[in-house]
Amino acid sequence: MSIGIVGQKLGMTRVYDSTGTITPVTVIVAEPNTVVQVKTKEKDGYDAVQVGVGTAKESRVTKPLLGHFKKAGVEPREHLSEFRVNGQDDVPKQGEAITVTRFKPGQWVDVIGVSKGKGFQGVVRRHHFAGQPAAHGSKMHRRPGAIGCRSTPGLTFPNHRMPGHMGDEQITVQNLRVVQVREADNVLLIRGAVPGANGSIVVVRTAIKGQKKEKQITEAKARNPIKASKAGAKGGGAAKPAAKGGKK
Repeated sequence: MSIGIVGQKLGMTRVYDSTGTITPVTVIVAEPNTVVQVKTKEKDGYDAVQVGVGTAKESRVTKPLLGHFKKAGVEPREHLSEFRVNGQDDVPKQGEAITVTRFKPGQWVDVIGVSKGKGFQGVVRRHHFAGQPAAHGSKMHRRPGAIGCRSTPGLTFPNHRMPGHMGDEQITVQNLRVVQVREADNVLLIRGAVPGANGSIVVVRTAIKGQKKEKQITEAKARNPIKASKAGAKGGGAAKPAAKGGKK
């Protein structure tokens, strides 16, 4: 996983290109993220980069976190986030800043955010049930109906669709395209909608599934010694005999 950036969702708007085509975008302001800690496999068990964004008063930070920031030599930050990395190649040093210039227009990204909380909801809104008849003496309306079956099995199976808490979950929207990168304003314009309410914290990272992977053909796959020996034994790929009963 590559290093991303932590930002704040401002809302949605639309932009026009040179041909007049409208593109709906989400505006994400991402102030420079400060590298608070660089974790290594030898010391911490895994390779990662911890970044902080936003300023916080010392009186609003717990003593353990305050000591963590002072050890790193940075001011207290409001939000902390980690990005796993593969090895220590091209990893920023402690105290450096990560800006929106890590992304380029046309790049595919994943956006992680917490969806809007909707409280306790019924099955019609939560699971899109059609509901029961609403006239002629029916008293069911928006109720879920039966959830079990007599004495056998005599229980309600797990993951049954029932009323409950809705929203307020971490959601990842994959393969969104970066439309514009405005370095002067620390703003990313990303095509489409991202989870969360306006003003919520989101994480933007390079897409995992959307990138084109280069074909890596190893020498072992390119030249299989077993297949090569079989081909040599058959005389360099001689024609196979015709099947029994087939046309000659």
